[in-house]
Order: sequence, then C-alpha cells, then structure tokens
Amino acid sequence: MGSQMSRESTSPAARQESVEMAERLEASACPLPGSARSQAVYNVYNQRIDPSACPKMDPRNNMPVEPNQQPFPGQRRYISTEREASTIPKGGTETTWVYPSPQMFYNALKRKGKGDDVTEDDMSAVVFAHNTMNEVTWQHVLAWEALHAGECADPQLLRFTGRPDELSPLARLSSWFGNQLPFDRHDWWVDRCGQEVRYVIDFYFHEHAAGTPEAFTLRVRPAIDSAQSVVDRSKMSIYKTFARLGLPCPVTGTAGHIGKTAVHAEQQ
Repeated sequence: MGSQMSRESTSPAARQESVEMAERLEASACPLPGSARSQAVYNVYNQRIDPSACPKMDPRNNMPVEPNQQPFPGQRRYISTEREASTIPKGGTETTWVYPSPQMFYNALKRKGKGDDVTEDDMSAVVFAHNTMNEVTWQHVLAWEALHAGECADPQLLRFTGRPDELSPLARLSSWFGNQLPFDRHDWWVDRCGQEVRYVIDFYFHEHAAGTPEAFTLRVRPAIDSAQSVVDRSKMSIYKTFARLGLPCPVTGTAGHIGKTAVHAEQQ
C-alpha cells in the first residue's frame, strides 16, 4: 500500500492538483486585481515596490506590520500610531495614499536629524499640518489636470520625492528679486491615464502669519519636461488672469471654470 500511495502522489494529475491548490491559496491569501500586478506602484520613499508581494500581517488587527511604528530610541512619551487615509488616488492601485502616523513622522524626523525642535506632544499637530498641505497640493494638481480632463478624467499620484536642498528655477529667480525662499520642495509624478507628468511644488512659510491659515502658501506647476507643459503653463496663466478680472474665457467666450478652480485652489 505504501508503494502504491507513493506512486499516486507523484503522478502528473496529483502534481497538477497540488500546483492549482497552491495557486488558489496564494491568491486568496493576498488578493489583488490582476491589472494591478503589472502596474508600477511606489511607496512613500519613491521606491518601486512589487504590488503582488504579500505584506507581513499582524494577527491582532489584520494590518501590515510596520517596523517604523516602534518608539524611537530615547523617546519618553507615547505617540499615536494611527494612520489616516488621504483623498489622493494612489497610482497603480484602486486605493488612496495613506499618511504616516505621528510615530512614523517622529521617527523620520529623528533619523534625518531634524527633530531637535519638536517633542512627542507636537507630533499630532505636525502631522495634521502635513496632511492638510498635501490635500491642498492635490487640489492644485487637479486644477492643472483639468486642462486634460477630456483625455483623462481620473489622474492619480504615482510617486513623489522631497528635494528641500534643491531650489526650483522659479524659486531661485524669485529670490533674485528679493522674495523669500521656500522651506521645502517636492516633485510629484502624476499618472495621467498612462502618461507620467512631473509637477514641482514649492512650499513657503510666512512668519508674520504664524498660527493662521495664511501661514503656508505653495506654488504648484507642471515641470517643463515637455512642450505640452509649456503650453499648459501659458494656458493656465491666461485662464487665471481672466478669472481674477471676472472676465469670460478668451477662447470660448464663456465663464471659464478652469481658471476659477485654479484661483480658488490658490486661496485655500
């Protein structure tokens, strides 16, 4: 009987059944739309990741284990590990980007040597300001993307990176005329239905308005990586100028919603 069972277990039919069962188990353990498996997906560190790889799960809450949620060495008080989902669609997925928790943010600041002037008690407010700025930034991006609504109705944020030590050409030019420098710069790559479009964002802090919504302002525009971006900048400049003057769109002769939306985003 033993030899018979051994021969049956190694038969082609049995091996095929085992392979199919393993595939079903793998699919049920880490379900993911087939279309997403071939798309580029990036994490918050601008690193490309494998979307089909199953994360290590914590059985206590069925959530991915986050090593960077651990208290930082020398930390004296508890910091929240709760994460908030953004409204920003994440490229290559059917979900939105998730903001870092206060603990993750604190750890990142400490690792970069930028956390000397913040305490554990500050982190909830810091993360709230960070999240709010990103939501406002996305509204600016959507205002620009409205120029291409006919070809892509649902743009997504594919990836991003911080470049605080690199001045954008516009920021450098502006400083030559005595204007203040931004405290941070980001580059965001938007997935315009298959086309990657880079945006440059300069963030400014106004000390005289500290503690008010006017303390932070930003400049968002598509990077001049293509002729289309140059055309978009020219169009948007005209649309916003006419919207501020209360005049109809110079092209269609009707009230232009693109310019109004862009101006409204700047006023947030």
